[in-house]
Amino acid sequence: MDNKIIIFDTTLRDGEQSPGASMNTAEKLQIALQLERLGVDVMEAGFAAASPGDFDAVNQIAKQASNITVCSLARAVERDIKAAGEALAPAKHKRIHTFIATSPIHMEFKLKMKPDEVIKRAVEAVKYAKSFCDDVEFSCEDAGRSDLEFLKEICDATISAGAKTINLPDTVGYRLPSELSQMIGQMVQFIAGRAVVSVHNHNDLGLATANSLACVSAGARQVECTINGIGERAGNAALEEIVIAIKTRQDVFAPLYTDIICKEIYPTSRLIASITGIEPQPNKAIVGKNAFAHESGIHQDGVLKHKETYEIISAESIGLEKNSLVLGKHSGRHAFKDKLATLGFDLESEALNTAFEKFKDLADKKKEIFDDDLRALVAEEITKIPQAYEIVRLLQSSCNNALASASVSIKHDDEVVSDSALGNGTVDAIFKVVDRISGVSGILKDYKVTAVSQGKDALAKVDVKVEFEGFSAVMGHGLDIDTMIASAKAYVGALNSFLKMKRN
Repeated sequence: MDNKIIIFDTTLRDGEQSPGASMNTAEKLQIALQLERLGVDVMEAGFAAASPGDFDAVNQIAKQASNITVCSLARAVERDIKAAGEALAPAKHKRIHTFIATSPIHMEFKLKMKPDEVIKRAVEAVKYAKSFCDDVEFSCEDAGRSDLEFLKEICDATISAGAKTINLPDTVGYRLPSELSQMIGQMVQFIAGRAVVSVHNHNDLGLATANSLACVSAGARQVECTINGIGERAGNAALEEIVIAIKTRQDVFAPLYTDIICKEIYPTSRLIASITGIEPQPNKAIVGKNAFAHESGIHQDGVLKHKETYEIISAESIGLEKNSLVLGKHSGRHAFKDKLATLGFDLESEALNTAFEKFKDLADKKKEIFDDDLRALVAEEITKIPQAYEIVRLLQSSCNNALASASVSIKHDDEVVSDSALGNGTVDAIFKVVDRISGVSGILKDYKVTAVSQGKDALAKVDVKVEFEGFSAVMGHGLDIDTMIASAKAYVGALNSFLKMKRN
C-alpha cells in the first residue's frame, strides 16, 4: 500500500457552503493558485452544474492550474456530469467526482429509490464520467450511516465501471473514530487496492479531524478536507490539523506522509479568512490567533527556557513569523516585490504597480506595516472584480441622541455622483447613500469589523453580507485605516459582485 496520503482540498466547494462564504471567480482563482503553492494534490474547484458562476470558476481554474488535479463535483445525473466535463476540459489534470446517497434514510426519503436502482444509477454515472476524463471518483453519500454489505456491493460495481477513487464520507459527522476506523478497515480490505479509499468527515460532533486520522490509520489514502475547517453546518475536517498531526506524530503515522508545504499553511489560512470573512476561532488548532500564545506564567517561563516544554510545533514551521515588521514609506518597488514573494504572492507587473501604489499610500498613513497588513492589502487588490461603482470620497457626522449623516461621492461610468442621507448610525447612512446612487436596494445580513494587525493605527477590515433585489446574499470586503471608509468599500464591493453575478 502506498504511504503517501493524498490531500484532497474542497475549500472551494464544500468550504463555500459555509453560511456567508460565497466567493466570486477572481477570489476562487486566487485561492486555487495558493492551494497549488501549498502542495495540495487534488482541488475540488466547485460544482460546475450548480450555476453559471460555478461553471465559470471551475473553467477558469482549469485553464490556469499547473500541476494540481482540478476536480468538479457532480450528482449522478447526466446534466451534472456533462457540465463538470465541459468545465474541466482545459485542465492538464482533471477529475470528475460523482456521488449518490447510499444510506437507508437517504435512499428512502430523499432519493425515493430502491438499492438496486441506486447501484444502476451509480454505475451509469461513473461510465458517463469516464467519457470526459480517465480520473473518476465515486462517493457514497452518507456512507457513515450506510449498510456495510451494500457499501461493498455498490463500491465493487463502480470500481468495475472505472472509478479510481472510492470516497466514504461521514456526511453528517455522526460516527466516532473507533466506528469509522472499523468500517474503513473492512472496506480497505474488501477493495484490496483496486481503488484509492478516501474519507470526507464533517465536524458536527467535533470529531472530523480525529475521525480522519483514525481512517488514515485504518488504510484510507486520501483525505478530503478544507482550510480552517470551513464548510456547511459545523464544518469539515481541517487540512492544517490533519497534515500537522501526521507530521508531528511520526511515531504513530510513519512511514505515512503528505506533500503539503507546511510553511504555506498560515498564508493560506489568512487568505481564506480574508476572502470569506470567516476568521478561525482564536483557540483554533494550528492557525488560531492563540495557537502559539502563552499567558500562564509557568508556561511562559517554560517556553523561554526551552520551546518544546509547551510547544509541540513551531509557529515558523507553518509560515507564521510573529509580529514581523515589513517595509516603510521609503522602501522601493524591488524590495516590495521581494517581500511579497516571501509571503507567497507573485504578481504581474500591472497588479504589482497597483499594489505598490496602495502600499505607499498606506505607508504615509500608518507608522508600522506588518506582514498581515500586506497580505490583506494585496489579497484585496488581486481578488478585485471590475468596479462598476467605486468610492471616491466620504464625509460623515454623528452625535448623541441624533441621526447620523453621510455624504458619499461614487464614481460610475467615468462620472462622479454625490449624495447624502441620514441613518440610524453612520454605517446605516452610508449604505443608504450607496443604495440611492446605484438605484439598487440592499438588505444588510451581516456586518463584521476586524483589525488586520496591531496598534492604534491598525487597518480595519470590514466584511459585509448583503442581499440585493431578493437574490442570494453576496459578500463584500473593505480595507482602510478608517473603519467607515472600509465599511463603504465593503458595501460597494458587495454591490459590484452582485452586478457581475447578475450579468452572468
